[in-house]
Amino acid sequence: QVQVVESGGGLVQAGGSLRLSCAASGRTFSLYGMGWFRQAPGKEREFVAAITWRSGKTYYADSVKGRFTISGDNAKNTVYLQMNSLKPEDTAVYSCAGKYHTGSYYVLSEYGYWGQGTQVTVSS
Repeated sequence: QVQVVESGGGLVQAGGSLRLSCAASGRTFSLYGMGWFRQAPGKEREFVAAITWRSGKTYYADSVKGRFTISGDNAKNTVYLQMNSLKPEDTAVYSCAGKYHTGSYYVLSEYGYWGQGTQVTVSS
């Protein structure tokens, strides 16, 4: 089993920045990588960014490309999501998850071991 805990959410004005953290523990060696997803009220959960453990290759949704940066610290089993130039439409609950399947990093069903989520609210 893998346990995942997110932190770092909060309230920020449009144009501001936040950094989210995702700490994984347990059988993390069984994971191919980690991903961030978000869910706004009344909307489906959507992919935000992901990173592979082995090579550090990163993946981003088009909506955040150029504004968000995902990074990882293998020694700490921790993944970060630096979010800059935040917009009101980025408001959502952000959740981190471990990827334990070998398929696409963009697909929700490839992930398990979800954290509880952290709220990000961007005011206009």
